[in-house]
Amino acid sequence: MRTIYSALWYLLLPALFLRLWLRGRKAPAYRLRWKERMAWGYRSGILKKSLWVHAVSVGETLAAAPLIERLLEDYPDVPLLVTTTTPTGSERVQALFGGRVTHVYCPWELPTALNRFMRAFDPQLVIVLETELWPNLCAAVKRHGAKLMLMNGRLSEKSYQGYGKLPRLIRPMMARFDALAVQTQVEAERYMALGAWPERVYPIGSVKFDMTLDAAVKQAAAALRSSFGNRPVWIAASTHPGEDALVLAAHKALREQRPEALLILVPRHPERFAAVADQIREAGLSVARRSQQESAAGVDVYLADTMGELLMLFGTCDVAFVGGSLVPVGGHNLLEPAAWQKPVLTGPHLHNFTAIGQLLDDAGGLSVVEDAQSLGATLLALLDDPAQCARQGKAAAGVVEANRGALEKGLRLVAMELNTGLGPSG
Repeated sequence: MRTIYSALWYLLLPALFLRLWLRGRKAPAYRLRWKERMAWGYRSGILKKSLWVHAVSVGETLAAAPLIERLLEDYPDVPLLVTTTTPTGSERVQALFGGRVTHVYCPWELPTALNRFMRAFDPQLVIVLETELWPNLCAAVKRHGAKLMLMNGRLSEKSYQGYGKLPRLIRPMMARFDALAVQTQVEAERYMALGAWPERVYPIGSVKFDMTLDAAVKQAAAALRSSFGNRPVWIAASTHPGEDALVLAAHKALREQRPEALLILVPRHPERFAAVADQIREAGLSVARRSQQESAAGVDVYLADTMGELLMLFGTCDVAFVGGSLVPVGGHNLLEPAAWQKPVLTGPHLHNFTAIGQLLDDAGGLSVVEDAQSLGATLLALLDDPAQCARQGKAAAGVVEANRGALEKGLRLVAMELNTGLGPSG
């Protein structure tokens, strides 16, 4: 089955290169460093006995940041390789870690490319994040003689059903994992049903609960909030196509009752920034763009068209809506606004964060809205009731505090796979 799978990848190569070129029309960075997708141009032995952490894009990179920081601290003599698949993920890695890690793009699912990659970077342990389940990558890791670990593993019911349709491809891949640190017992059972060895599956929780708000982030958030003046502020974060129009409609409805209200709009993908700015103006709303250092004074919408600032921006609002949820994307990280003690709003499409959403909902820290009308109504109710706003935000923050600890458990598993007992984390 994997032979057929590999052959399909080789047949798709022209389409893959065409896709890079097409995406490069809006995001030129996709046309750069294209040789890395094939692992061309590397010499053997660039790194020796490295630790390799593989994320995808910005979200996974930010989730992995505390893990990467601890690996740098706990294993200072071991080279650390961090890979992504998107330019935005690459930018985040470079901004967060600079020269402390080696960063390249992860190669495509081609056995020859993966073999070249292994010879170049010589990993002794490979840690993949969340749902980065690639049969050829897993096979190449084991062929190289390295350990393979899943960290912060999640698996929605939809993904589980999809993987279950290809047992001859998926079961051998799952059996190659030496350790799977997954978020919930439900997901542990799904991974085992797909072929993971039960004794290698550890439901340790989500490392996203172990995020911290450092002094610099708090200071930046306070300064920006001060510049907004004394007005109600809400944020719509990580929005997707089709969702911005709903958010803007909700904001216009809110402003009928609270005309001084300010919306901070943060599109998920940078190639959409200019188009969303145009969409705001077409909706009859005024806009200030953060990338151009424009003042939010007197405007209707503050467009946060920068990268890497979302955590800080959550600290500037009164209420937070997390996107990818009014359209069937599956939602995004609900814990960042929760850590700031903000009431969290989401749409109904939350299948990527079902467990976290349930925890927040059970604690009274989450509001689920169905459409623009209910979003606007919920915003108005919270902004008109500061006491309820504070209670809901405190409840959300309590969920974050109560569920910390997955990072330490994950680091113990890393140490175990590196054959160092309980390791530096104790």
